[in-house]
Amino acid sequence: MRYIKDKEFIRGNCPMTKEEVRILSISKMNLDSDYVVLDVGAGSGSISIQCSKICKNGRVIAIEKDKDALEVILKNKEKFNCNNLKIIEGEAICVEENVNEMFDSIFIGGSGGNIESIIEKYSLKLRKNGSMVLNFITINNVYRAMEVLKRLNFTVECTQIAISKTKGKSYMLMANNPIFIVSAIKN
Repeated sequence: MRYIKDKEFIRGNCPMTKEEVRILSISKMNLDSDYVVLDVGAGSGSISIQCSKICKNGRVIAIEKDKDALEVILKNKEKFNCNNLKIIEGEAICVEENVNEMFDSIFIGGSGGNIESIIEKYSLKLRKNGSMVLNFITINNVYRAMEVLKRLNFTVECTQIAISKTKGKSYMLMANNPIFIVSAIKN
């Protein structure tokens, strides 16, 4: 199994979890080939697509509300031949009643300001010992998520990473925003 490079994805004009963050986040999901995975706030689908390839005998469900992002996810699904990927259009909170699966792992990359409700509702769809991994750029959301996860009796940890890449002939380092990766195991 190989990790897909950023430049391989069809990007469009929507958010994408960058390669290094994606690889680390997915590693914290503890995936196996037959897992059922949920990606909330899927953006361009980079997490969903990579999980689909890892969980080739399982299933992946991606939830996304943005019309442009949905078009990009569909293009990436076709490009990478992800037949085990199902895409649901809508706000995570609004479509939750239609998601009738139990998941081995859940990734939350976008919450539309509803992080507490999303964690509370979707944690009920996570199997015991399943993993929930969340990405944030704001400290406020990290704190809110960790507090809810602790209250729900998850084992929680937070990792902050900062990625810089060289650019131009002088190899000047260009920094991306630091990212917080919250990983939690359901007890």
